[in-house]
Amino acid sequence: MSKLHVIQQTITDCTLCERLTIYRQRIALERVKRFRDWEYWGRPVPGFGDPHAQLFVVGLAPAAHGGNRTGRVFTGDRSGDWLYEALHAFGFANQPISIDREDGLSLWNCYVAAAVRCAPPGNKPTQEEFEACRPYLKREIQLLKQVKVVIALGKIAFDEYLKTCQSLGYERPTPRPKFSHGAEYEFPVGMKLLGSYHPSQQNTFTGTLTRPMFHRIFRRAKALIDAR
Repeated sequence: MSKLHVIQQTITDCTLCERLTIYRQRIALERVKRFRDWEYWGRPVPGFGDPHAQLFVVGLAPAAHGGNRTGRVFTGDRSGDWLYEALHAFGFANQPISIDREDGLSLWNCYVAAAVRCAPPGNKPTQEEFEACRPYLKREIQLLKQVKVVIALGKIAFDEYLKTCQSLGYERPTPRPKFSHGAEYEFPVGMKLLGSYHPSQQNTFTGTLTRPMFHRIFRRAKALIDAR
């Protein structure tokens, strides 16, 4: 078993955060009407993708009826529809849809994960929960040795990625990174960090994030990787 598979299994078995454990298990039992026939995953959701990835996409946390239902990050909800459609458009995924773990999706040169691995109440993890999950993101960063570009989906994921890099002793870019859609920073180690609005319904339904805006981020990531 590879070291990446070990950390994926460790994440799946995690019960460090009592509040998150109770919540995700309760959601899996209660379900919602439209998914009444589903057997929910109801566990922490590990990262997914190519272990030799040059692109690393980091989100916030699984959705209660998305990743917490399907068992795969960004799978089974509107945010995932946007993400995997964009990854497919720029050659990082074999298909534009992500429905469940058996849908045939595979990623090429890309790995997707989240700052927190359990669905949180109100989609708002506590600071303690971020800290409990941070070692998992830290270990993924260490194991994904070929990453050249990181896309952080939303300010919280952007800030968490920076905190994790700081815990690894990485020298921060200058000037100090500030989140915005399209923000781009280069770490002295040679890796680029791109900021993107999260493809949540709150952003996509209001027009805060449009598909052309979202695609520009992935087009830029592709160009940066191809240039290296």
